[in-house]
Amino acid sequence: QVQLVESGGGLVQAGGSLRLSCAASGRTSSSYGMGWFRQGPGKEREFVAAISGSSGVTYYRDSVKGRFTISRDNAKNTVYLQMNSLKPEDTALYYCAASIKIASTRSWQYDFWGQGTQVTVSS
Repeated sequence: QVQLVESGGGLVQAGGSLRLSCAASGRTSSSYGMGWFRQGPGKEREFVAAISGSSGVTYYRDSVKGRFTISRDNAKNTVYLQMNSLKPEDTALYYCAASIKIASTRSWQYDFWGQGTQVTVSS
């Protein structure tokens, strides 16, 4: 079992920055694919970014490319999401997820999930 705990959310003005962290514990592995998803008010959960375990290849949804950066520190079992130039439409509950097999844009391919951290961007 893997436990994931997100942190770093908060209230920020449009144009500001936040860095989310996801600390993993339990049966972790540097080979696991890690992803960030978000769910805004009245919306379905959507993919934000992912990073593979072995090669560190990254994937992003189009609307965050150039603004968000996903990274991982395997020694600390932590994944980060640096979010710059935030927009009100980025407001959502952000979830961290771990996949035993693959870094994916599809939520159903993830095996473990955190509880989420709230990001609110004011205009």
